[in-house]
Amino acid sequence: MDRSLGGWINGFIGMVIFSGSLPATRLAVLEFDPVFLTGLRAVIAGLLGLAVLLLLRQKRPPREVLPSLIIVALGVVVGFPLLTALALQYVSSAHSILFIGLLPLATATFGFLRAGERPRPAFWLFSAAGAAMVVGFSLAHGLGEVTWGDPLMVAAIVVCGLGYAEGGRLSRTVGGWQVISWALVLSLPATLALTWATMPATVDGVGAAAWGGLAYVSLFSMLIGFVFWYRGLALGGIAAVGQLQLLQPFFGLALAAFVVGETVSWAMLGLTVCIVGCVAGARRFAA
Repeated sequence: MDRSLGGWINGFIGMVIFSGSLPATRLAVLEFDPVFLTGLRAVIAGLLGLAVLLLLRQKRPPREVLPSLIIVALGVVVGFPLLTALALQYVSSAHSILFIGLLPLATATFGFLRAGERPRPAFWLFSAAGAAMVVGFSLAHGLGEVTWGDPLMVAAIVVCGLGYAEGGRLSRTVGGWQVISWALVLSLPATLALTWATMPATVDGVGAAAWGGLAYVSLFSMLIGFVFWYRGLALGGIAAVGQLQLLQPFFGLALAAFVVGETVSWAMLGLTVCIVGCVAGARRFAA
């Protein structure tokens, strides 16, 4: 299989998995404290990652990659999950999902700064056009009311873009699943302490939906999704494959409609078609 095509296929699978993250988080924070949720999901994923690393007898990463692993951990293990969990106390999952339209630009920018990628000018035009469509759609459909959730989501996008780009760069030499596994393991002392400090007195009243949300974000959002996503970024290019995130809001909205019962309009579906065009254009001019 062509290296670039393999990157896009892996990236697409990762993007679809990530599309369920915000609806699942929304279900979980309705009954779990957001800080406790952030710690617990990372602990569960970290212990699973550690088990896989031990089972496959992976060597510890060299010392020189530790700063990069710390950046990945701060960005996607702690930063994005915590900031989105806090944001979802103020906004709906449909509202928060539309901020994901800014993530490809953030990822491409950090790919430029951290990984030395140099997309052509036309790439930035397609990427900006896609982001503008998503943001414009949110404003035009009454999702533009500013709450505390909005700056929290913007901060989440920035740290996530950094974590994606750094992880994609590191995956070229360390391997995609190894990067996220070591980042999770590296975070375990902090996430275990965070989980212990915020543990509720009882979880007897927590419903099945919240437990399901916790299971999804722990297993799929924190671990399995990154196996595909980081491999995709490493094979297909951070800036190029990162544009697939333009589609994530619409997969996420579909899941929000199905799981949380939120409305998805025909306009959302029509805009998705336009976004596909922007992704295709960005891919063409990414290198």
